[in-house]
Amino acid sequence: MKKKLSINDIAKSLNVSVTTISFILNGHAEEKRISDELVQRVQKYIAEVGYKPNSLARSLRTGKSHTIGLMVEDISNPFFANIARMIEDNAYKNGYKILYCSTDNDTEKTKDLIQMFQERHVDGYIIAPPEGVETEINTLISSGSPVVLFDRNLPEVNTDYVGIDNYGSTYNAINHLISRGYRNIGFVTLSSLQSQMQERMQGYESALAEHNMYQHIKEIPYSNEPDDIIKHVSAFLMRKKELDAVLFGTNYLAVNGLRAIYNLGLKIPDDLAVIAFDDHDVFQLSNPSITAITQPIKEISGEVINLLLNKLKSPLKQKKVQTLILDTTLQIRKSLR
Repeated sequence: MKKKLSINDIAKSLNVSVTTISFILNGHAEEKRISDELVQRVQKYIAEVGYKPNSLARSLRTGKSHTIGLMVEDISNPFFANIARMIEDNAYKNGYKILYCSTDNDTEKTKDLIQMFQERHVDGYIIAPPEGVETEINTLISSGSPVVLFDRNLPEVNTDYVGIDNYGSTYNAINHLISRGYRNIGFVTLSSLQSQMQERMQGYESALAEHNMYQHIKEIPYSNEPDDIIKHVSAFLMRKKELDAVLFGTNYLAVNGLRAIYNLGLKIPDDLAVIAFDDHDVFQLSNPSITAITQPIKEISGEVINLLLNKLKSPLKQKKVQTLILDTTLQIRKSLR
């Protein structure tokens, strides 16, 4: 097996000190007043021999790995996938690469993943956290690691957060249904204490309370199995035959909720009006198309990565913690009468 080249091998072959080679590889040639001729000679030799630096060793030397850990609930969910893609593009333009993972809303898995990212010496963290990881994230912040939270907040964690107006989004959507004559409006959501889910439920409850209307709430345990969600939604709709509209608290609840509706032979919007929280390609292609509360994905991703990059550029400078709340749009389609 061919021996892997080291900095020592390069230094010996070029008759240059190891320190000088290290400065050139780590981008400090100009700062250390190393001549352009020598930099070009080293770079040419490195290209010829195909030398690849050990990224972990480099991070131990420089204290920078130029990687960012991105933790989301489910990277296959279109909402998180689109945000991740935009974050990755912005990060790459600024010299950083992204390491992704899905937490599945599992507290213990999230703790393990945080530990894994620490072992890989990531420079910063972008996290859509489940419940129960406050201690671990506060430990990261205390150790000097930049952290930005998004989508859901942890009140006991004092760091930058980017989210949307969850309360106002569901409040306005329910009022829109009421203005169109709907009187028995259901809300299908997750059984969760996460901030964004609680705020969405509060918006639903407030809108109905103002009109003295009865609440019809179905909370479903988090699951990656579509059949589980379909079963829960089907049972809810069969029990609540008086419903004339339903708002689904997430896009994947809505996708599987549509399957339950079609399986029961219900017609949209004649039998049941539908609104989904978060958009999805399925909703635009469905017949009829599904009304959705759309989040500003481009703005969310831009604010998140900019906050983290600012922390990475000035790690020692104390910055005021920022909480950014963005507006959503109710995209009216044909799932309402």
